[in-house]
Parts: sequence; C-alpha cells; structure tokens
Amino acid sequence: MEHSKLLRRTQLFARITTKIILKSALIGLVLLAIIIGLMFLDSRRDTALPTPSGPFAVGRTSFVWKDSTKVDSMATKPGTKRELIAWIWYPALPQQPSPSFAAYLPLAWRKAVEHQRGMLINKMLTRDLSRVRTHSIPDADLSPEKNHYPVIILRAGLAALVTGYTSIAEDLASNGYVVVGFDAPYRSAVSVFPDGRVVEISSKNNADMYSGSQQKQLAEKLVKAWSADMRYALDQLQHLNGSDSSGKFRGRLDMERVGVVGHSLGGATALQFCYDDSRCKAGIDVDGAPQGEVINDSITQPFMFLTSEHSSDPDSVTSQVIANIRLVYNRQSTDRRSWLMIHGASHFRFSDDGALLKIPMIMSVLHSLGIIHLDGRRQMAITTYCINHFFDTYLKDSTGATLEIQRKFPEIEYSH
Repeated sequence: MEHSKLLRRTQLFARITTKIILKSALIGLVLLAIIIGLMFLDSRRDTALPTPSGPFAVGRTSFVWKDSTKVDSMATKPGTKRELIAWIWYPALPQQPSPSFAAYLPLAWRKAVEHQRGMLINKMLTRDLSRVRTHSIPDADLSPEKNHYPVIILRAGLAALVTGYTSIAEDLASNGYVVVGFDAPYRSAVSVFPDGRVVEISSKNNADMYSGSQQKQLAEKLVKAWSADMRYALDQLQHLNGSDSSGKFRGRLDMERVGVVGHSLGGATALQFCYDDSRCKAGIDVDGAPQGEVINDSITQPFMFLTSEHSSDPDSVTSQVIANIRLVYNRQSTDRRSWLMIHGASHFRFSDDGALLKIPMIMSVLHSLGIIHLDGRRQMAITTYCINHFFDTYLKDSTGATLEIQRKFPEIEYSH
C-alpha cells in the first residue's frame, strides 16, 4: 500500500514537473519569438542618422582612384594595381526648398553587403540599410562661405566600410571640414566598382581570423598598407585641388591643414600616418591599438586617443594596448597630447552602429547583460563633440591653443 502511494505521488510530481518545464519552455519560445519579431520589425523601420551639429549643409560625392604605378601588395592576384573608392563629405550649398538626401549606401553596395552578411543576419539581426536616412545631398555644390576648407582623412576599422562612419563624416562636414574616407579592395569588407566588380575582403587580410603572433604581424602589415593608402589618397586630393574637372574642389582644399581620424585598426593607422607623413597636422585614434615602430618612437603632431572604458576588461591584451598607448602618449609634448576615455562606451558603437539600435526592450536586455552601458546615440554625440573640438583647436585655431574639452558630458574623463 505504502509503495503504491509513493509511486502515485512520484508519478504526480513527474507530471507536474513536466508541465512546468513545458510551460516554461513555451513561454521562453514565445518571448524569443517576440524579441526576434521586434528586431525584424525595427530593422525595417526608417531611421535617421544623428542630426549634424554644425551650421553647414552636407554634400557627398565619390571617386575611383587607380594608381597605375603601384602594385597592391594586399591583393590576391599578383600584379594587381592599387585602387581606392573614395567618399567625400563636404560643406555644401543648401538646396531649396527641401533637399533630396543620398542613400546610406547605393543599391549595388547594399546588395553586396547583404550577400556578404548572409540571409539570417541581414533579415533578422541587422538594420535594413535602405531605410537608414542620411543628411548628405548627393553631388551638391561646395559652400561658397569659405574660400578654403581644412581636410580630414577618415579610416574605418578592420573589415568595415567607411560609410559605416557616416555620422562622424557628416558632423565634421557640417562644421566646415572636407572629409575623405575610402574603401580599398581586398582589405575593406567589400568594394563595389562602377564597372560592376565586387571585391570582398581577402581572408589573408582579415586579422579577425588569426590570433596571437600571427594576428599581430598581420595587423602591423595592414597598418603599413593602410598608411600608404592614406598617403596616396592625400596625393589624389592635392591633384583634385589643382585640377578638379568639375571645378567643385579646385583651389578650395586647404592642404596645409590636414587631419586624420580612424577607428580601431583605422585609429592605429591614423597614428602611423602621422608618424609617416608630415602633411598630417593633427590626428585621432578612436579606440585603436597602436601598432609597429611608432610605439617605440614619437610623433610631433597634436594627437588624441579617444577610448572606451578599458578598465572593464582588464585582460592581458587590453593591458598591453593601454601600455602601448601610454608609451606614445608619454613621449608627446604635453601641449599636443590628449587622452580621453568615455565611461560606458563600447568599442563597436563608435561607428554608425551606435545610432541604429533603438528598441528599448532589447537595449535593456543588452544593458543587463553588460554588453551595453551607454546609449548608442549619446556615445555618438560625445564622440563627434570630442573629434570636432580637437580639430577645431589644432586645424582652425591659429593662436596655438591647447585642447581643453569642456565637461559638457560627464562621461568624459581625462586619462594620464
């Protein structure tokens, strides 16, 4: 009798437990479906990039530059000549009554990016790039307000597209800078040429596919190649300044006031470029790890390191990055160096990604998991504020001023 009672109780407990597990699993699946559905719907909503902070309208145009004298050392096919696809954002003459803004990416580029990402990521996890609204007027006339405009070279991070930093480019252009970014075949995520060629990043050039000493060696090789690309881009700008067939930029670029800014490996390249080329008058490394010989040497130009909160990830790699930044920083003149940290900032949200995820529930989940600590649009606002203030100080101010970032944002901290 006792045995049968125990058996019935055990069976009852098992049935109840099974029901609870099944209900919990069902609730979990429903919640997951809701989250995925919200992400899918949100990715299809129209989303405008942050409004530029400056007084100028913004224009955007593009060029393909081919160097018939230089073999591309990063190409997969021997003998391939170097090519760059340049995007230029600039202070523009406003259109009246209402301007037609440029697509975030041209259709051919969007298709190439979608193909590279794959169906799952493109349809479920990332923003529909056709619904991202820019503030750039395609091929607008350069604003006549100034005779000359200082030039900024913008470099994307590893395997990224420079158009993924449109928020930074537009903000700089709205404040009176001509911003030149470029994508290079075999080392940018994807490059789409007017003749229909589509070139994806080569696996041999993707440092994310390596680790340890191999990754370090490739990163140093990429930084040197990217710095050479920057030098070539600057040569092309000088040519454009002298003989732009459209007349848009002829004689309008101030080639004596050239700055450079890059994110991640692009930031390391900005540092290397200032080391390699005296035409660089000021530079910014946004959360990039210094590479190569510049670590053990010095640069004379004003330079700023703008970093995320590395202290939240105190592993050996991060510690070495901080140590290398400090080596460069300590050798700089005290009136020409800056090192700012943004509390709560995350590495990948210095790009437009910081402005494109907006669902409050998903933001809350990512925040609770420790993935996101600072709202992406606020991080973008802080980033563009620091970048503009730095270049205004060293490229526009002729009095020899020293950078002093006002505490407009409490998240900004001076590092030493």
